[in-house]
Amino acid sequence: MRTEYCGQLRLSHVGQQVTLCGWVNRRRDLGSLIFIDMRDREGIVQVFFDPDRADALKLASELRNEFCIQVTGTVRARDEKNINRDMATGEIEVLASSLTIIN
Repeated sequence: MRTEYCGQLRLSHVGQQVTLCGWVNRRRDLGSLIFIDMRDREGIVQVFFDPDRADALKLASELRNEFCIQVTGTVRARDEKNINRDMATGEIEVLASSLTIIN
């Protein structure tokens, strides 16, 4: 089921496919892109959904705070201008390829 914990992802994971389980901490809908801050017992990581994965993007549009979810995706480095120095995982993000709403 889970391959990593949200708060443990770092630059060393870039390029790896991961499966995460946790809760929606925050959701930001920019129309063609949806970003969520996903949390588990280890911390928070940013996950994003783009139009290239239409099924996951459509399902992500239904997400609300505290939904329990499972996400599979690829870890990638954020652009320098998008690094969030306030987050332990702020140098990376997960590009979601699939989403399951657990609860």
